[in-house]
Amino acid sequence: MVSQNPSTEEKDVRARLDATVHEYHQRGDVARLLESLERISAAASTQELMNAVEPYREMHEVAGPIYEVIVQREPENARAIVTLANAYWLTGRGPEVVSELASRALAADPSNRAAWHLWALSESSPRSRVKRWQQITVRFPEDQLAKANLADNAAALAGAENDPVALKLAISMYETLLVTATQPAQRAALESALKTLKNWSL
Repeated sequence: MVSQNPSTEEKDVRARLDATVHEYHQRGDVARLLESLERISAAASTQELMNAVEPYREMHEVAGPIYEVIVQREPENARAIVTLANAYWLTGRGPEVVSELASRALAADPSNRAAWHLWALSESSPRSRVKRWQQITVRFPEDQLAKANLADNAAALAGAENDPVALKLAISMYETLLVTATQPAQRAALESALKTLKNWSL
């Protein structure tokens, strides 16, 4: 969370980061960006870095290198670990690295739902991925996104392996989502998926 009353030091770190990002947008020089981020990180405190990078959490080429430093300094900071794992995932660093970070975040904070989601997303085996999403829906019964991911992955597994158990699970999950869906477009998509799946013959 960004500080409401930043100190002079915090303002300086933010200004340097803002200037670095602006230059990167103008020049597109990744090597220069990484060098600048390294210098900024070396001279700033962890809290200053966290405050400064907050507006760029979704800009993964910026957030990733800074959160690498933050996680190195605070190896038990689950939120920072999840942010780093998400940056790695979206920049294609590979499921093994992301899974390891997600597991670290869960060990630090078992209630961190984002860590659970990354833990499931990074599983490469379709069948094991379905099992992970099932675990999450049991742990977080109101997690609609987890239910949707479970349904989608179960449907994909059913289609790929002609698995009637996975098909039944997918249908059950889509029906559960339909009960609580309020948006017309969402309901239409769910109804279409259910119609398709119920016509499958495995």
